[in-house]
Amino acid sequence: MPNEKVAGVLLAGGQSRRMGGGDKCLRMLGTRTILDHILERVRPQVSSLVLNANGDPARFDGFKLPVAQDSVEGFAGPLAGVLAGLDWAAEHAPDCEWLASFATDAPFQPPDLVERLLEAMQSEGADLACAASEGRHHPVFGLWPLRLREDLRAAMIEEDIRKVDLWTARHRLAVAAFDVAEIDPFFNANRPDDLETAAQLLAAQ
Repeated sequence: MPNEKVAGVLLAGGQSRRMGGGDKCLRMLGTRTILDHILERVRPQVSSLVLNANGDPARFDGFKLPVAQDSVEGFAGPLAGVLAGLDWAAEHAPDCEWLASFATDAPFQPPDLVERLLEAMQSEGADLACAASEGRHHPVFGLWPLRLREDLRAAMIEEDIRKVDLWTARHRLAVAAFDVAEIDPFFNANRPDDLETAAQLLAAQ
């Protein structure tokens, strides 16, 4: 069941240099795009969903998703995508208190990600939450309160902050650790070789 207080943003605003350019999430994995695999896992977890992407939004028309571009110029990284998602949620999902962010190059992300992030945040009395696996934090898989939207905007515009960790360090951050069995749920297809590995992992499921 989707959490009515949580909206979601799919972060696809980067330039995908290591994949050779273009949109990583539109690369094929098996018979479907990476984004199709992600949507199957993500859509049931949130009450509404927006795609953060720059350039012509028409290339995503087939996915029936609203598209929000970065408001901070210059491909400012995932924080800009989170801010775009927070702005979109404030306007289009005013009943939501949190925004969940999802990378769009990770086809195996957990179907209970939002639930686990909420549990971690609430149990620790934290402001934010992010995921982790095998001792590594994955800050782009996070839960962000809408009440910190203007704080983030000021940090990016007035202080030129671009690194996620620099901003989250100012607030109480909870971490939801996920076990790794055959597949790390946060495996990301950054390079062509990673896409081949993802295809092998998918075929073995």
